[in-house]
Formats: sequence, C-alpha cells, structure tokens
Amino acid sequence: MITKRLLVLQGIALLGMGAIFLLPSSPKTQPVGINLELPAEIKEWHGREELVTEKEHAVLGPETEFSRKRYRNAAGEEIYASIVLGGQDMNTSIHLPERCLPAQGWTIMDKHVVSVPLEDSRHPRLSVTRLHNMHPAKTTAGTPFSIYAVNYYWFVGCSDTTPSHWVRTFYDIRDRVLKGYNQRWAYVTVMAIIDPEKHPEAEADAMVRGFIRELVPVVHKDSVIHY
Repeated sequence: MITKRLLVLQGIALLGMGAIFLLPSSPKTQPVGINLELPAEIKEWHGREELVTEKEHAVLGPETEFSRKRYRNAAGEEIYASIVLGGQDMNTSIHLPERCLPAQGWTIMDKHVVSVPLEDSRHPRLSVTRLHNMHPAKTTAGTPFSIYAVNYYWFVGCSDTTPSHWVRTFYDIRDRVLKGYNQRWAYVTVMAIIDPEKHPEAEADAMVRGFIRELVPVVHKDSVIHY
C-alpha cells in the first residue's frame, strides 16, 4: 500500500516537472499600452522634468523606463506625476508606494479604491488606488508639524488596467504561463501635497482627479480598456 502511494506521488511529481517544458522559455513582449513621455502641458498645468535618481535605476533594473514631472498652475498649486514602465522581470521593475513611501518617512493613513470619471464614452471610468499620507516635519524654529498628501496610482498593461498590485501580478503570471507573453506593465502615480491654507483635503482630491481625467487620454493608448 505504501509502495503504491509512493509511486502515485512520484508520478505526480514527474508530471509537474514535465509541465515546465511546456511553458514558454522566453515570453514575448506585447506592445506597450502607454505613452511613456508625460506631456509638457495639461490644460492649465505646466510640467517640469524631475530627476530620477541613480538609486532608483539600480533598484528597479536596467530595463525599467521612467518619466516624471512636477506640474504647476497659475495659482501656484503643484501636482507630481510619474510613470514607471517595467521590464521583463516583474519582481524588480515595479515597487508599490506602500513599500517606497514608508522608507521615505511617510505614514499611510488610509487606502482605498476610488473611481475617477473620464470623458470617454467607451470607458467612462478608471479605478485607481487612493492613499492619504502623512510626513512629520519641523519648522526652522524646531516646532513639529505634519505634511499631508494624497497619492493616486494604477497599473496599465497592453490592454488591461487595474488599481491592484495583486490583480496585476495575477494577470502577469496568467499571461506568461497560459499565453506566452509579457504585458510589460506600467505604473502611473499622481500626487499632491494638501495645503490647508489654500484648499482642504476634498479640494485637493478634486484637483488630482481632474488632472487624472485630462492625463489618461494623453498617456493611455487606444488598446487599453479601463475598469
């Protein structure tokens, strides 16, 4: 009886090992679903290039591509936008804000998925993850105070979008194993500091969502379906 069970287990193990040879050895890369270069202007917002550090290049790998700008309007309000386009290695190409922000001193106070309305009859909404963050700071006199920010992010493949890192990971594994290709995902983030003297949190949210509404038609290609 024990011998029979061992033979069955050995057969299952051999079958599993043999299935490895059915997987594509080098997944084909699908066309990128995003225009990497952020526009110089988005309506009343004027963009300026922001530096991508050598450390970021080293951590995220040689195939990773970046585009980052700080946008400013006539009222002096600022929005930071960034696109990170991953390479073949999904484990090193994209890091979540939930991983990077705490390392930069930010505390994530709230996280949930929201729906941003778009001016697109085919895909009228985009689901994104919204973070509410806090960073401790001090005045020149040493008095402590807190800086607050809202950060929105989502992922874009050749045809799919998702606000979830885990859903993106599932899609990536599914495509590599079952379809033999790599979507080469991009990660888009839009962030604004909340300035209580200029506008409360709700107005900062409205400002960022309005910016996203104008940004998406410029950077998303027509092949991308919004969820």
